Amino acid sequence: MLKTLFPTLGRFRLAVQIVMLLVTVYGSNLVGYYMAEKISNALPALSCAYDQQNGAYCVLIPTQHQLHHRVGEAIVKAQQFTLQMVVPLFFTLLTFFAFFFVLSKAFCGWVCPLGTLQELIGKLGRRLNLPLRRFDNGNVGKVRPVKWLMVVILVLLLPLLTGLGVTPHSLGNPYCDICPSRIATTLLTGSTEQLALRSGDGIAFALGAIANTLIGFTLVAAFALRQPFCRICPMLGFNAAFQRLSPLRLVKKEHDKCGKCGICAKACPMDIHEIAREHGAKAYHEDCTLCGRCVEFCPDDGVIQMKWGPLTLFQSNREYYKQRMKGEMPEGTLKPPAASRPAASGAENA
Repeated sequence: MLKTLFPTLGRFRLAVQIVMLLVTVYGSNLVGYYMAEKISNALPALSCAYDQQNGAYCVLIPTQHQLHHRVGEAIVKAQQFTLQMVVPLFFTLLTFFAFFFVLSKAFCGWVCPLGTLQELIGKLGRRLNLPLRRFDNGNVGKVRPVKWLMVVILVLLLPLLTGLGVTPHSLGNPYCDICPSRIATTLLTGSTEQLALRSGDGIAFALGAIANTLIGFTLVAAFALRQPFCRICPMLGFNAAFQRLSPLRLVKKEHDKCGKCGICAKACPMDIHEIAREHGAKAYHEDCTLCGRCVEFCPDDGVIQMKWGPLTLFQSNREYYKQRMKGEMPEGTLKPPAASRPAASGAENA
């Protein structure tokens, strides 16, 4: 039945993304706002708390709020330290780990509403035949550390310093104030409130201006660059820090053809070039979102597998690869340019 409804893993993932986009943006309309708040306040995906119709929201906002309102203030007051700091933060992270254990970083590749929007815009760009820009092996490493700076400075350090009284109150949750998901998902509900700039506070005004600039850049860049914001997203870093704790993972076996065709690296929306030349744990960088495109576009049987514990959920297959290539090239284009058709045909027979 699943094969009939979703002939490719990519289409199945797209269906999941669309459903999760509706749930994470409009979910509270189904279960009610307060019930949605009880369901989760620590989802490992950019599901914005500013969206009043949301079905859940991401772990970054409660983490910042706990550091700001609980951790920092508890240290200053030095009263009821465990109750005010450890317990709230513990339950926030416990909820996060409960979700994360099941799906690991697939929350980024399958659930995150901002990731889905970027991917849909990218598909539109390919159908409009807009040029695709990629990070090559030499410069992709310059972008990768940015997400860790976002985690350390915006999600952890500044909220903690604000709680300690070192930095202004406006820096209590700085990442959420610049997060493009806050604007994108609220716009999807018809609200333009988050686009407004707060003129009474210089810091708040600056953060709002950065947010508007960042969402504009993300939406425009997504036409030419696959998943532009995902590369610097602190949620990806947050998830990457605990990726070994989940049984869901990608497994690549050593194969004598690997490193020659490079098709799996071309299919990767995060430009992880290591997948084409490495095997084992080295093949998957922390930027992997478990989207599964490398599994779909590997032309050899069983070389790349998506597994949950001992269970193989999906694995590369030569016949599946040939069928996939008939509808879409690894980079996402529907039809290859005339000049590149011989090369694509050669890769298909690899």
